[in-house]
Amino acid sequence: MAKDRTAALILVDKLIDWGVDTVFGLPGDGINGIMEALRVRQDSVRFIQVRHEESAAFMATGYAKFTGRVGVCLATSGPGAIHLLNGLYDASMDGAPVLAITGMQYHDLVGTHYQQDVNIDYLFQDVAVFNQRVMSAAHVANLVDLGIRTALARRGVAAIAFPNDLQEETLGEDQPSPRNIPGHTAAGDAGAPQLPPASVLRRAADLLGQPGHRTVILAGSGARGARAELEAIAEKLGAPIVKPLLGKDVVPDDSSYTTGGTGLLGTRPSVEALEKCDALLMVGTSFPYMEYLPKPGQAAAVQVDIDAARVGLRHPVDVGLVGDARAILAELLDLLPRNPDREFLEECQRGYAQWLELMEARAMRDDVPMKPQRVTWELGKLLADDAIIAADTGTVTTWVARQVLLRGNQRFSCSGNLASMANALPYAIAAQAAYPGRQCVAVVGDGGLSMLMAELATCVRHQLPVKVIVVKNNTLGMIKWEQMVFLGNPEYGVELQPIDFVKVAEACGVRGMRIEDPTTCGPQLAEALAADGPVLVEAVVDPFEAPMPPKITPEQALHMAESLARGEPNRERIGLTLFRDMIAESAYPSSPAGVAARLADRLGRMVGGGGDQNVAGALPPEEPPQD
Repeated sequence: MAKDRTAALILVDKLIDWGVDTVFGLPGDGINGIMEALRVRQDSVRFIQVRHEESAAFMATGYAKFTGRVGVCLATSGPGAIHLLNGLYDASMDGAPVLAITGMQYHDLVGTHYQQDVNIDYLFQDVAVFNQRVMSAAHVANLVDLGIRTALARRGVAAIAFPNDLQEETLGEDQPSPRNIPGHTAAGDAGAPQLPPASVLRRAADLLGQPGHRTVILAGSGARGARAELEAIAEKLGAPIVKPLLGKDVVPDDSSYTTGGTGLLGTRPSVEALEKCDALLMVGTSFPYMEYLPKPGQAAAVQVDIDAARVGLRHPVDVGLVGDARAILAELLDLLPRNPDREFLEECQRGYAQWLELMEARAMRDDVPMKPQRVTWELGKLLADDAIIAADTGTVTTWVARQVLLRGNQRFSCSGNLASMANALPYAIAAQAAYPGRQCVAVVGDGGLSMLMAELATCVRHQLPVKVIVVKNNTLGMIKWEQMVFLGNPEYGVELQPIDFVKVAEACGVRGMRIEDPTTCGPQLAEALAADGPVLVEAVVDPFEAPMPPKITPEQALHMAESLARGEPNRERIGLTLFRDMIAESAYPSSPAGVAARLADRLGRMVGGGGDQNVAGALPPEEPPQD
């Protein structure tokens, strides 16, 4: 190791040893030494300059999710480091390996109230699985190796704070301790974890293979890469594959074994499959919405997870299998008998086919304002077979989850457990940087995009042909509907001042398009996807289209009616929209007809402010009810 190399250059060279080829960040005086090292090594490491450090952390998270490799973000001391936190919590909560490198004030001025003097290693204590401060040039290689190894092994955030004066220190100036033997640390992957004992695998197979079981496979993001094994086990057990949102791309939506997603954004057949099952195989998931899982005592359960601490976290487990999901499923497959009874699987398949008919019916209505489902349904049909789709958080997540049907080798991700807004554009930028030849699309809401929309300029600067689809309804839609459906309150504080995103895009150097007519939605999206360079599409949609749960409970119906009666400012338009939706969907077997009918009746009596008139009597004359 050359004695004249700076500590910052040692850091960058170590990143190269680990295969890091991209760093997302924003320069600052607290990291000038690192920036110089990146300049010197720019032929080996690409520095993508962002407009906000939060974006850098989101990009590192998206990069890690889509590549499986460590994502790296860089920020200066003080405010720059603080800005990383939201994106780092996204990585932490979704199990993405990320290395965050930050500057820090002069090592001998830390804690003396100096400018931008923030104890960054304290700041990151909660979010990081590895969190250390560089003490000298001889310390750097050790920290980078162990930090990246820990991030990969524990699927979380490693943080290294680097005082700015030490960045310029050389090995020749430093005096390593006698026990810091040069070359004792190295880059290297430890490989996959071992399999569970054969006896434990046999217990799991015996439990799942019992005759007559109605088994459901719940496959989360930890099962990614095991599509063939999951489908083979589904075939053997006659079991539908249900997917939490982060597992949407684990098995494509056109697989004959899946019933789609579950939870609030899921499908009715998936929810019903979990309600009816008496055996559950959970693979690579800690899906948090326990109310959608089988009730305790309802189903025997086997859980496969790489982290032993996650086994039994959400549901009582009879057998826990700790290790690599794909390897475990391959072993389990050989031990399982074939279930000759296909009735449960076929019932779920029929339900899913009916659900997809309903999703298409919701999407293909020619209403104006355009239904948001039209945008995502048309987009899903047009995406390349290896497209990478990033979804933002909000009502837009519902439309992507239900109407974008994944196929082929398409990839998908979102901010799962953190559910942060503004993640999708940075995710898509990171995906495009990692896979320049693939189609990368961000589907965002107007609320989320407005938080970090300066990254449109990042697409232009770094020649990244990301396609951004903005589903614009001028409201914080998910919050609005949560206020109404979960609490029975009228909406408040959720209306957004409209932004002309086409003009914003054009100001950043991005081509902008607007869609308002549902009949031209498909052709316009096709034009945008085929265009060279980055493109933003502003799709203006109906703000009163509710992202209702897959099964409406009586309590939710009551809360909705209560919110309208208590002074909801848009109660007439919302009541009309819900009523029309229910009438339009009443012919579909998968629609919750009983609850829908009761809700429609209640809305009809309350939409006018609590009187007894029906819906028709409460409508403004220019919008008569239609069958």
